Amino acid sequence: MEIKKQEFTKPLIIAGPCSAESQEQLLATAKDLEDKATIFRAGVWKPRTRPNSFEGEGQKALEWLKVVKQETPLKVATEVANAQHVEACLKAEIDVLWLGARTTVNPFYVQEIAEALRGVDVKVMIKNPLHPELSLWMGAIERLNQVGVSQLSAIHRGFFTLEKSAFRNEPKWEIPIKLKRLVPELPIICDPSHISGAPQMLSEVSQTAMDLNMDGLMIETHYNPSVALSDAQQQITPNELGVLLDNLILRTSTNANTEFRTLLNNLRTEIDAIDKKLVDIVGQRTEIVREIGRYKKENAVTILQIERWFEILKSRKDWGHDTNLDPQMVGELFELIHKHSVLTQTHILNK
Repeated sequence: MEIKKQEFTKPLIIAGPCSAESQEQLLATAKDLEDKATIFRAGVWKPRTRPNSFEGEGQKALEWLKVVKQETPLKVATEVANAQHVEACLKAEIDVLWLGARTTVNPFYVQEIAEALRGVDVKVMIKNPLHPELSLWMGAIERLNQVGVSQLSAIHRGFFTLEKSAFRNEPKWEIPIKLKRLVPELPIICDPSHISGAPQMLSEVSQTAMDLNMDGLMIETHYNPSVALSDAQQQITPNELGVLLDNLILRTSTNANTEFRTLLNNLRTEIDAIDKKLVDIVGQRTEIVREIGRYKKENAVTILQIERWFEILKSRKDWGHDTNLDPQMVGELFELIHKHSVLTQTHILNK
């Protein structure tokens, strides 16, 4: 992919209300964000789960964003979900467009937007899809890039889950990390508002994003969240945003201190040696798994022995507890090992 390098001071701060509700609301909020943000965000068209919810003020709100551009130093951004939205935003000279999670999930929608942007190299940000599917996220980025959009960024807004969670959307930090590995030049912005779902967790999520070396934050900010027409519970005031930003600890990805670098390299060498042993041990375990698979085949026994699997999962978590390991990490590790053990034995039985 050809991603154009974008010049901005890290962290890039994108702030503004969930929805554009009135000219007064946008301008009042924007004025208070002039010294805190670079880009002012506001949803003009709001995709709602159920009808009769506030679905945004539509195209007329683009004129309100133009006033924000004229009366503040802020650039403006809004969400687009189809070709008509794109055309209206380009005509209104909106600086930045973003694709929401509900759009990213559908390749037909993404392609329609891409075709509307063919030959127009505007800044576009792509939110992750609702569910943790990296290929869908990558696909949306690639579709836009293939029509000539090179000023691309990704927005990590967390993922829907049916499990009980402290978050509105599970961050699953490993997924944006994988995206960064695949496309190192792609800026990744974190959206703590949608991950948290409430102001109480915004600082923690924002700090984690900075510690993972993400490029910026998109935080929903409203001059009076209590009267917001959408997502009132997760928006904060410009003053509260200022406090959050002032309290962020911004760390560097490198350090020139010789003693620090020597110690770090020594510890990494130890890690490498331990990882080599881990790989060797997993290889030995896999050989035994193959032997078990051959024995099951000879005796017409099913691959999955559910009682044995439950026993493995419980005992390994107990062992992890004895060595102060996070039981969730131990569980995920052995679920992955078990998955590939089953695949290995399946291959043997199907030979």
